[in-house]
Amino acid sequence: MGLRNTPKSVVPLQISVRNLQRTISVNAAGLEKFAAKAVRCRLERHKRKETELSRLRNVFVWIISDRRMSRLHRQFLGQMGPTDVLTFQHGEIFISVETAKRHACAFGNSLLRELQLYIVHGLLHLHGFDDRTQSSARRMEKMQARILAECGGTEC
Repeated sequence: MGLRNTPKSVVPLQISVRNLQRTISVNAAGLEKFAAKAVRCRLERHKRKETELSRLRNVFVWIISDRRMSRLHRQFLGQMGPTDVLTFQHGEIFISVETAKRHACAFGNSLLRELQLYIVHGLLHLHGFDDRTQSSARRMEKMQARILAECGGTEC
């Protein structure tokens, strides 16, 4: 009798979205569903070589205030003031909802669409994309647009 090849059991990626700020109302449960759908509908179809995202079992998305984001931005990147999204390779994505709201108004998006964009942006960083050069940023923007279009963008 020969030995059977048994595939390793694959543990699905769990994504949690938590709202840690109290200033702006956010549908964390809807964003969590969107994030899971974005991973399923696009990122899983376009597997690259092994990336942080493929190794992770959990991704945590934290919706935070500008004040908290400013502290993280200074602590980890040495830059003053808030930024829109920070992604850490161990599976944490921090999003400033106040910055998202300002950017949504400036770019003619809804707050929900802007938050979805930042979630996709963070997931792409975990999937091996970067935006350090103009060409890599363009490539990342194209993939973000595809994912938002394929995943129904503003359904939450």
